[in-house]
Amino acid sequence: MKATGVVRRIDDLGRVVIPKEIRKTLRIKEGDPLEIFTDREGQVILKKYSPIGELSEFAAGYAETLSKTTGHIACITDKDTIIAVSGGSKKEFLEQDVSQELEQLMEDKEVYTSKENSDVAMPITKNDNQQRKYNAQIVYPIISNGDTIGTVILMSKDANSKMNDVEKKVAQSAATFLGSQMEI
Repeated sequence: MKATGVVRRIDDLGRVVIPKEIRKTLRIKEGDPLEIFTDREGQVILKKYSPIGELSEFAAGYAETLSKTTGHIACITDKDTIIAVSGGSKKEFLEQDVSQELEQLMEDKEVYTSKENSDVAMPITKNDNQQRKYNAQIVYPIISNGDTIGTVILMSKDANSKMNDVEKKVAQSAATFLGSQMEI
C-alpha cells in the first residue's frame, strides 16, 4: 500500500472526504460506487466498484468464444480497464486503462464501427500512442439497468478486413447478454 501523507477526520455522520487529487488519479467521479474492505490489521480499503468485474472469469470465457467465432481480437472492458482479452496480446490490453475516447463513447452509450479501414480507428487503451494498429473495430456498450458498465470490442488482426453486420450483431449479442447477467 502506498502512503499519501493525507490525513482526514471522520465527521459526525461517519463520512470521510477523499482528496480531489486522489479521486482524479483513481478516476473516481461523483456518484461512482466504492467497495469497502477491511483486513485483520484494522485497515479500511476503498476500491472502485466494477459490477462487470464480478464476472471477470465469465467475461474471459466469453471473450475467448467471441475470438474463436469471429477470428478477431475480442476485449471486454468495465468502465475503467480491460478485464478480458482473447485472440490478441494480453500484455498489450489486459488490465490496461481505457482511452478517453472509449470512456466518452461509454458515457454517450454509442456503438462505434471504424470506417472502411481508414486511419480513424479508436484508441482502446490510454497508452495506445496513436498507433491505431487495428483499423477495423466494433465497440458495443454493455448496458445494465440503463447505465453503461463496459464495452465489448472486436478488432481485426488483418489490416485489409472490414467489419460487417455479422460482427456487429455478434458484438451486440455479447453486450446485451453480459448486461442482462448484471441485472439478475
